[in-house]
This record gives sequence, C-alpha cells and structure tokens, in this order.
Amino acid sequence: MLAGALLAVGLYRWLSRAPSPAERQFAWEEERLVRQLPFTAELLAACLGSAASPASAVTAVGRSVGAPMGPRLVTIAAELGLGAPPEVCWSRLGEEHPALAPLARCLVRTSLSGAPAAGPLIGLAQARRSAAARAAHARVRRCGVLATAPLGLCFLPAFVLISVVPVVLGLTTGFARSI
Repeated sequence: MLAGALLAVGLYRWLSRAPSPAERQFAWEEERLVRQLPFTAELLAACLGSAASPASAVTAVGRSVGAPMGPRLVTIAAELGLGAPPEVCWSRLGEEHPALAPLARCLVRTSLSGAPAAGPLIGLAQARRSAAARAAHARVRRCGVLATAPLGLCFLPAFVLISVVPVVLGLTTGFARSI
C-alpha cells in the first residue's frame, strides 16, 4: 500500500512537469539547429571565403540549408541586404536561439574586427562536430550501464537466495547448536 502511494506521488510529480507542446516544439527546433550548425558554418566559410558579399553568402546558405536554420538565415540576409548592421542581426539571432549563439558570436567578432570569417567558422564547425561525437559516445556508454540494471535486478535476488541465505542459515544453526 505504501509502495502504491509512493508510485502515485511520483507519477503525479512527473506528469505535472511534462513540457507543453510549445516547449517541446522549441526544444525540437533547438536540437535541429544544433545539428545543422556545423554544416551551416562550413557553408558560410566557403561562401565568405570565395569573396561573396555577406548578404549574398548568407542568402545562398539559407537557401541551401533546410528548416529550421534556412528561414532564419534568409531573414538575416534580407536585413543585411537592406543595410542593417551585421552585429545587430547576428547578435539578435544568438539571443533568440541559444543554440546559435556560438555562430552569432563568431560572426559578430569577425564583422567588428574585419578579419576573414572562414577560419573561425571552420573552427566552430570542427568544435561542434567533436562535441556531438563526445555526446554520442557518452550516450552509448550510458546505454550500456542502463542495460545492466535489469540484469542486476533479476540476478541479485537469485544470488542472495541461492548463495548468501544458505550460508547464513548454516552459520546461525551451527552457532545455535554450540550455545
């Protein structure tokens, strides 16, 4: 009865924290943006390295990359084409989407300093890919640990009942006879 009450309380707390559909959609978009970030950074580096104007480079990349990254880049390209300061456009992108903050910081730095953006963008892409690989390896290791939990729950009681309990019973009866 106590276990049922604890289970009910746990389920109530877990279900009350379930994310809303809007929160799930935002999290899904952020995850997709993180996945698209390395490819987008490399495409931007290639376009900007070929002496294309920033607005045309961002337009080309925005049309090449699918949703959810593409429409955001096309919007920024339109703003850049109309003469908006690049620092404002990129920093606003980073504020609206935390997953894109590293890309925004990189492009703000290069637009303020006048340095070529290709090198930092390639470095950002490599860093994001290695971070994704480390996260995937961590998930794989965690999966192996979680797979052993059911085995432990099944075999531990059997081990205790077959090996520990008979030894303890034998010792206690031996001690009881000697007293």
